[in-house]
Amino acid sequence: MSDGSRGKHTVDKDLGRLANIEEATGFVTRGLVAPGLALVFLVLASVLASYHMLGEPRALVVVVGAAIGAYLALNIGANDVANNVGPAVGASAMTMTSALAMAAIFEIVGALVAGDTVVTTISNEIVPPAAVSDPALLIRLMLAALISSALWINFSTWIGAPVSTTHAVVGGVVGGGAAAMGLGAVNWLSVGTIALSWLVTPLLGAALAIGFQAFVKTFIIYQDDKIAAGRRWIPVLIALMTGCFAAYLVSRLATDSGWQARMLAGIGCFALAWLASHRFIRRQSEGMDNRTRSLRHLFRLPLIGAAALLSFAHGANDLANAIGPLAAIVHASRLAQVADVVQIPLWVMMIGAFGISCGVLLYGPKLIRIVGSEITKLNPMRAYSVALAVAVIVLAASWLGLPVSSTHIAVGAVFGVGFFREWYNTHSRHRRAYLERKQVRKRGRRKALTEADDEDDSDENPRKEPSVEEIKRRKLVRRAHLITILTAWATTVPASALLAGMVFFTLGIFS
Repeated sequence: MSDGSRGKHTVDKDLGRLANIEEATGFVTRGLVAPGLALVFLVLASVLASYHMLGEPRALVVVVGAAIGAYLALNIGANDVANNVGPAVGASAMTMTSALAMAAIFEIVGALVAGDTVVTTISNEIVPPAAVSDPALLIRLMLAALISSALWINFSTWIGAPVSTTHAVVGGVVGGGAAAMGLGAVNWLSVGTIALSWLVTPLLGAALAIGFQAFVKTFIIYQDDKIAAGRRWIPVLIALMTGCFAAYLVSRLATDSGWQARMLAGIGCFALAWLASHRFIRRQSEGMDNRTRSLRHLFRLPLIGAAALLSFAHGANDLANAIGPLAAIVHASRLAQVADVVQIPLWVMMIGAFGISCGVLLYGPKLIRIVGSEITKLNPMRAYSVALAVAVIVLAASWLGLPVSSTHIAVGAVFGVGFFREWYNTHSRHRRAYLERKQVRKRGRRKALTEADDEDDSDENPRKEPSVEEIKRRKLVRRAHLITILTAWATTVPASALLAGMVFFTLGIFS
């Protein structure tokens, strides 16, 4: 081999090694992009806090608290995003990228427009200001709550458990308060009210989602003319969602407005939304076949709207988890006193709002798959029922200032829809009558009741009672996920409270 050939061969090998090194470096650095951007956000939050606290005596404490609050907001966005867009992604109505972008935008809008009501509950109703006489003690308590809840949510996201971030924060405040002043300092009536909502709202979410799904199945899916039924009722569902949201916005933006103004706004937006969606659905459905696959296409846009509304509602409710303790720290640091009413600076709300959105974008996809597709199979109709039910309940809770768990409601709604499907496939008289009519129309065909794209997985002969083995085979909900999620929920409050107590005493050593 000539020297030139050997040189060329060596250069080719060296270039190959360089290409492999470049590919390996790119693979490694991709995993560092999200942590790097998260670190940049934490630094920006600290800089923002230092600017607004310049010259204040406890500025350093607030800067540290802002960084921890930003870290908590990132983790809330990473864990709770599955509740907002998981059903839409699981139903293939949105791609992961578009869902994350939409959720990030509406989280910010919801947090900044309507996030202050629930913040008050987190910051001064769980541990009443009257029980804390020393501002320094309150600051250490809230720092302990921030650190403990952030660590627990980070751990839960890492193992893939969709826990309640509200549980974590409330548990952190309770644990910090108990460590600071004893169990008697905690407002157990307020904690009990919040805990009761955690028990009621999953059942309410399941019931409301089942109600929407039963309506869709009865009046749209199992109708002889599906397209006509869709044209009639889908605009009504869209208008209902729009009207409820309009009434809520009026109550939040015009706090002195009476119920008449809210009702008028709701009815007006209901009418406008019905007119617009009626024309849109009619035009979209022209030429469609009378099949359930066509209905899935018609429900795609309403589902995206419901996911956007849910993201807004989540930002309005769960902003308190990120900045409630931070708002209390800022207030106590500036005024050197513990007050009954906590003022919430705009820059504090911005840290929470943008932090949740950054968490959505950087770490959101992991839990979307669990809520969106692993509990039960979702299509646009089922996903719409879930998203609309969760959005209505979370908006109502935000209106009342109640820090409910959007995770509980969303998971309860998904399980409710799944269990309803199991019951409906076996016991629904309306479905059985529909299948019998279809059998008559298709008489003479060997597989008269089988349609590959029908709404459910299979259409069995309604005249034949299923066996025990067949009933087991038809289970449409993965029960194992129910046990795992319930276990995570049950351990979140005590784990976060215990961790907060430990952090409180640790901070005392260094203070």
